[in-house]
Amino acid sequence: GNDRLATMRFLFLLLLPFLVDAGPWRSSNPMGGPRLPLVIAKDFNSRSISSLSSSIPTFHGGASRKYSPRGGSTMPSDGEDEAIIHQVEEMQDLGSEKEVSIAENVTAAASSVASTEVIHKDHDDNTQLEKAHHSHVSKKRRRRKKEKLDGPHAMYAKKLKNRNHTNIRRKVMHACFGLGFGCLNYFIPRSKFVPGMTVLTSATLLMELLRYRRGFGWMNDALHWVLGASLRKHEMEGKFTGSFYFFFGVTVTAALYPKTCASMGMWQLALADPSASYFGRQTRHVYWSRIENGLWGFGRNKGVLGFLGGALFCFPFNYRVLSIAKFGRVNGIPGGQSALILSSLALGLAGAFADLAVPTPALTMPKKVFGVPVPPFHVDDNFVVPIVSGFACTKVFSYLGWPGDLRLAKYILF
Repeated sequence: GNDRLATMRFLFLLLLPFLVDAGPWRSSNPMGGPRLPLVIAKDFNSRSISSLSSSIPTFHGGASRKYSPRGGSTMPSDGEDEAIIHQVEEMQDLGSEKEVSIAENVTAAASSVASTEVIHKDHDDNTQLEKAHHSHVSKKRRRRKKEKLDGPHAMYAKKLKNRNHTNIRRKVMHACFGLGFGCLNYFIPRSKFVPGMTVLTSATLLMELLRYRRGFGWMNDALHWVLGASLRKHEMEGKFTGSFYFFFGVTVTAALYPKTCASMGMWQLALADPSASYFGRQTRHVYWSRIENGLWGFGRNKGVLGFLGGALFCFPFNYRVLSIAKFGRVNGIPGGQSALILSSLALGLAGAFADLAVPTPALTMPKKVFGVPVPPFHVDDNFVVPIVSGFACTKVFSYLGWPGDLRLAKYILF
């Protein structure tokens, strides 16, 4: 009976961690299983199970008795049992205090980490603002330095419009120069006009080659002062102006064809080129008339309605000039009125067709040929139109039986 009671008391002490709050007795290992109180664990370490079971106190009839079981050791009294229980309660209180202390430490650490993160975040924000400010300032400095090195043409380019803008002033100036050079070619002897145009073309080419170099920015100032808003954006971004190609085309036309045919070619340049551009710009929303990619670049980004508009715009001028020309015959114009209408319309179509053939953007030479840098030449309508129109005029006059050196009226139009 005594052994049974001792065994029950032993089991009770073993189950005690599961019956009360076992927080302070939990193991710190990852398995998280409970462990015995310190006293019992000590007993397990120092004695065998049989000696431990014999050391557990028993209560019988409310009195404390001491036994001497098989192990020979005496069992604890009631006072010793109460001491064990008191020790267990002290350990529970100590564990609770440790939990509170750990919780406080964790809270303090979390607060410290949060405050540190806020400080680091504010520091990072200030650093980013400083970097953005320095980056903006450095960009402005680099831009100013680049503009200073590039010269005034970079500043002028920002103020000018690109070729997609309808520049009426440029078109009017283009027409005036074309009509003027056509008249000069007709009235000035070829022996003087062609050399003069050669000098002008060469001087313009020299200006184009030098004005982007350091120390020659004054040329861009002068060019912008003379032409102003008539210039296009790309003509101040490293490309040649249309003036060089205009003078070059006039020179070649005057040198290749008879005086009257050459002048007619220049007048087609003066009228067909700007009018075709204007009508094409006004009818760009008509989808079916647009030539997107063209045929190997032919007519790229141009329109059929612009081509027809340019041809018809030239017709009244051509008709007037040819109708009062001096054919040297009493019976009037060879071929009659139909020949006059045919020639006037054919010349207009030739000039507009030459303008249509030049793609947009223009074909540009590579920067280097066989490793040698070359100027930024490109195919320009100011060069193509007068040459093609002058050639067409010689063929039309030959077809109609008109002389190539047909004499025009004294003042061209009257």
